[in-house]
Parts: sequence; C-alpha cells; structure tokens
Amino acid sequence: MPPRRTTAKADDGQPSQLLSPVNDRRVSALIVDQVRSLIHDGKLTPGNRLPPEREMCERFGVSRVTVREALRVLEANGLVEIRVGAHGGAFVTQPTSDRVGASIVDLLTLSSVTAGEVTEVRMVLELGIIPLLCGNADDDDIAALEDICDRQEAALASGEYDVSLSAEFHTRLAAATHNTAFEMLVRSFHGPLLMSLATAQKTAPEMGKRGLEEHRAILAAIQDGDAETGTRIMREHLSRTADRLCLEEPARKTTRTRKAVSSPAGAAPGSSRAR
Repeated sequence: MPPRRTTAKADDGQPSQLLSPVNDRRVSALIVDQVRSLIHDGKLTPGNRLPPEREMCERFGVSRVTVREALRVLEANGLVEIRVGAHGGAFVTQPTSDRVGASIVDLLTLSSVTAGEVTEVRMVLELGIIPLLCGNADDDDIAALEDICDRQEAALASGEYDVSLSAEFHTRLAAATHNTAFEMLVRSFHGPLLMSLATAQKTAPEMGKRGLEEHRAILAAIQDGDAETGTRIMREHLSRTADRLCLEEPARKTTRTRKAVSSPAGAAPGSSRAR
C-alpha cells in the first residue's frame, strides 16, 4: 500500500501552523512531500524560515533524526538552504536554472532519452526565439555573443576548440531574448545540450569552423532585425547536428529526428551539409 499523504492546515498562515503530523514508516519522505507541496502552492515562499527542528519534531510527531533526514533531502533538492549561526535555520530558496538543469541531466542520464531527441527540443526552442532576439537583443547582448565567437575562432586557430563554446553561444542567445522563462529553460538544458553536441562530434571531429561561420551569420541577422534569415540559418545549423546524430544513434530513435528538423511545418527543408 502506498504511503498516505498528509495535508497541510493553513491556520494563521505561519510556517509552523502549516505543518501537520505524519504517521508512516517513510516519515521523512512524507515530510519532504508536505514541505514541497507547501512551496508549490505558494504557502511557503523564498526566504521563509521553516520552524526550528524541535518545533518540527513536535508538529510532525517524529524524532529529530527524522526531521534532519528530511531537511537533508530538501537541501539536496535545492528547496531549502541550511544556514548556521544565531540566525540560522532552514530557509526556502529561490529556484535556479542550475538546479533544474542538474535534475534534467540526471533524468536524461538515467532514461532512454537520446541526443537526437534533445536536438528535437532545440529545434522548437531555438527557432522560436529568433524573432524575439531580433526585437529584444541590445548592444550588451551583441557584444557578449561576439566575444564568444571571437573565443571560438581563437580556439579553432590553436587547435583547442571545445563544444562547450558552442553550447555557451546558444545559451547566451536565450539570455538575449530578455525573457526570463526562455532563459531559465535553455540554461537548464545546458547539460543535455553539451551531451548532444559531444555525441555529434564523434562523427565529425572537425566540427567547429562551419558552426562558427553560422554563429556569426545568425548574429548578423539578429543585428539586422532579419528574423527570416536568422531562422533559416539556425535551422540549417541544427539540421547538421541532427544528421550527425543519425550516424551515431540507432535509426529507430533518429529517423523521427531527421524528419522533424529537415521539414518543419511551413518551412523549406534545411540543408544537411556538415557544420
């Protein structure tokens, strides 16, 4: 029988009044679930301090060891921060893209999600942000993206090019939309993006030069406010990654990817030349 979930009582709205007793063999997990639910419901917000351990023990009807175990799990999941000292305690944290990204990487590592499927997601996200970039990217964004391109060029010249530079460029593009949701989503996807690029590089160790040319062309289109050209170049750019993945991954997984990226609805098929 699955563990019984308990519900929080709002009472006077104070964190200590929101917690209710639990009674189960896996009590620490139930405490974690209850605190997580209160955070998701907005009853506990970033900066709120959870009750002291002794009070939590009384509220939940459990031992201090159990409460500490629950707090360790909450901290590991990035939901609370444990501070020491006179003004210490467990405080609800502000979610960060790094935390979300780590969770996504773990999910992809432990599941059957492929680098080809990551590229499918990139096609949806990165083609969609080009119009936003044309309208929202400012001088600081352009300068930051040009700096990444310059570092890519220097790395290629010295023979020290790494796919992390390409990932950095695409992540910085998302920041240039000045849309917090897009930026957090793409930053959270940074780890999977590196994984897909590294997989693609196995079939094209020379990758980098063509990618740099396309990065600069995308940047020029954004500066000109030319969303159509920027979208076309980005589609070709990502299509080549998908083609490499078709060589690296089983056909069962990548045939669908090739179709999705080469013939998106309402657009001409992208080029399949090596990046």
